[in-house]
Amino acid sequence: MAPGDDPQRDRAETQAAIDAAGIDLDPVPPGHHRHGDEIHADGHQHPHQHSKPGERPYTGIVGGGAVGTALAAALTRAGWPVSAVASRDPDRRARLAAAADGARAFAEPQALIEEVELIILAVPDDAIAPLASSVRMYSGQAMVHTSGALGAEVLAPAMAAGTQVGGFHPLVAFADTERAVAALHGATVAVEGDDQLAGLLAEMAETLGATAVRLEPGSKAAYHAAAVLAAGGFIALLDAIAELGRVAGLDEAGSLAIYGPLIEGTLGNARALGIRAALTGPMTRGDIGPLPAHLEALSVH
Repeated sequence: MAPGDDPQRDRAETQAAIDAAGIDLDPVPPGHHRHGDEIHADGHQHPHQHSKPGERPYTGIVGGGAVGTALAAALTRAGWPVSAVASRDPDRRARLAAAADGARAFAEPQALIEEVELIILAVPDDAIAPLASSVRMYSGQAMVHTSGALGAEVLAPAMAAGTQVGGFHPLVAFADTERAVAALHGATVAVEGDDQLAGLLAEMAETLGATAVRLEPGSKAAYHAAAVLAAGGFIALLDAIAELGRVAGLDEAGSLAIYGPLIEGTLGNARALGIRAALTGPMTRGDIGPLPAHLEALSVH
C-alpha cells in the first residue's frame, strides 16, 4: 500500500515519529502549568472554589491534633466555611473531617491548597517550617499558622506572587476539644499579617466569640513565654499546692476545692486593683514568723 492510501495509518506513523523525536505538539508555555486538559498561567487564580465578594473565604485546616480539630469544630459551628481538611494520619483525618461537618479530607497538604483560599496550619511548631517549604500557594491565597512562638515569616517559603502569610494563635488550653471550643468564647487571639489579612483574621476571631489583638513586631517570644507561664506554669503551681495539701490530709479534689476560691479571689483582686496591690500574706505584713515552718514543709515535701 502506497503512502496516502491509508490516512489513519499515515497519521499513526507520523505521530510515532514525532513522539520518538521528543517533540511536544501541545507544549506548556514558560510560566504556565497544565491542569487536566487546561493550561493556566503560574499565579493563576486558585482554588477551584472561589468565595464571592463580601463572602468569607473557603478555608482549609492542615493538622488533625487538638488545635486543628477544635478550630474545625468551632469555625464550622459558627458558620465559617471550612471546606477541606488534611492530615496524613487516617484516624485523625476522619475526626478532623467529622469536626468540620464532612469537609473534603486529604492526606497531603498540597491537595488541600488546591481547594481553598485561606490555609490554616494547625501543626506543631517544629513542623511548620518544613511544611511551608514543601508546598506552594497560588495567587490570591493566604496561609496562617497557629503557633504562639513563631512569626509569620516562617511561612515565606510557601509564598508566590499575590499571596499573604500571617498568624492566628488562640490563647486557649487545647486539652479537650469541647472545652476548647467553649473556651474560645471570650478568649484572646493573637493575629499577624498585613492590614487586609489581619482584618480578615480579626473577623474570624470575632466569629468564634473571641477578641483579636495584634502584637508588636518581634514580641512573639515574650508573648508566648508569658502564655506558657499562665498555663503550664500555673499547673506546676497547682501541683505544688496539691502536694502540700496531701500533708494536711487533702486529696487533689479537696485541695482544689479549698484553695481554688482563694486563687480565684486573688485573680479578681489583681484585675481590679493591679498585681502589686493584690499581693497578700505574711510578707506584706512584715510577719516573718511563719516562714521557717513554710520553708521546712516545702523542703520535706
